[in-house]
Amino acid sequence: MQRKKECVAMLLAGGQGSRLFALTTNVAKPAVAFGAKYRIIDFPLSNCINSGIDTVGVLTQYQPLILNEYIGNGQPWDLDRTYGGVHILSPYQAKTNSSWYEGTANAIYQNLHFMKMYNPEYVLVLSGDHIYKMDYAAMLKAHKDTGADCTIAAINVPLSEASRFGILNVNPDGEIYQFEEKPKAPKSTLASMGIYVFSAKKLFKYLEADDANPNSSKDFGKDVLPAMLNAGEKMYSYRFEGYWKDVGTIASLWEANMDLLGDDPKFDVSDKSWKIHSRNPLAPPEHIGENGVVKNSMIALGCEIDGVVENSILGSNVIVEKGATVKDSVVLANSVIKANANVSYSIIDENVTIGKAAKIGVEKDASAEIVVLGRGLTVDDGVTVSEGQKHEQDIKA
Repeated sequence: MQRKKECVAMLLAGGQGSRLFALTTNVAKPAVAFGAKYRIIDFPLSNCINSGIDTVGVLTQYQPLILNEYIGNGQPWDLDRTYGGVHILSPYQAKTNSSWYEGTANAIYQNLHFMKMYNPEYVLVLSGDHIYKMDYAAMLKAHKDTGADCTIAAINVPLSEASRFGILNVNPDGEIYQFEEKPKAPKSTLASMGIYVFSAKKLFKYLEADDANPNSSKDFGKDVLPAMLNAGEKMYSYRFEGYWKDVGTIASLWEANMDLLGDDPKFDVSDKSWKIHSRNPLAPPEHIGENGVVKNSMIALGCEIDGVVENSILGSNVIVEKGATVKDSVVLANSVIKANANVSYSIIDENVTIGKAAKIGVEKDASAEIVVLGRGLTVDDGVTVSEGQKHEQDIKA
């Protein structure tokens, strides 16, 4: 008898993340570091295991090396299972055809064999680039209770931002009667979070029909969901009230990092009832020198602080030398801020070296723009990098 998994999760993690500029030149967006010790993909993976879902397919495409290495066998998330666990699913060449993933729906379609291997009753489709904590088991229960064919997680957004999302128009009981993909004049502010629960047989049916349609763009929001709605399938919304951040832009990524700070953070990663798991580097404890000052900041293992760090996030093994200042910034792992340098309102990628007395960015205010320095670059001594600049190459004096 074939063994079954009630629910299989499919995590879309192949996005290029072009709006993150230098941060995703060599790294897929879900692998971008976040919150001193995490990567973005830690959040949906942790949500899965905390929700009792132990079979996850991670669909990669763009710059997969770091992401694949990071996930490994899934042990940090308790997803190293003999039956189930986490699986990296990349595009592949088949006997009859081969292609890159052409869209979100096509990516899932190309892995029908993986899902069918577990004979699931339900399929959970997730995005790998959002920061949030969510009990997928509660969403699955709601899906069963309504008898839905598809349930879409939804959150209220400001009207000014609604045109960026797929918008759900629903009846009082939550049943969806209209789905609008990024409408210019939205009729509601109930936005799709890109999190779907499907009854598996219905999903397989519509994915196969979508693949056979030469006019389809192979996308859930543009093609599969409207097709299901037009065919009269039962579709319901599942309202989410907690913290959720789409970190697809430099500004939103910086804001989400800052939301971790303070005595009462907007997003609490230290909640023991819903642990966020990650693969942590081997590093000694952080060290604050006699000249070091740290205020309202999150500092990862291995950091050495002899300067001033204020309202900032520092990844593992970051060095802030004597006289240097880091303020309102995110500095990722293994970067060095040399003596008397000043870093303000910036995102500094991994393995960056900021030279002595260099000045990066400006004081944060309503009109200032964030500086972004890409992975592995070096800023020469005394160099000034003006607000809003985004660099991928070394910056010479």
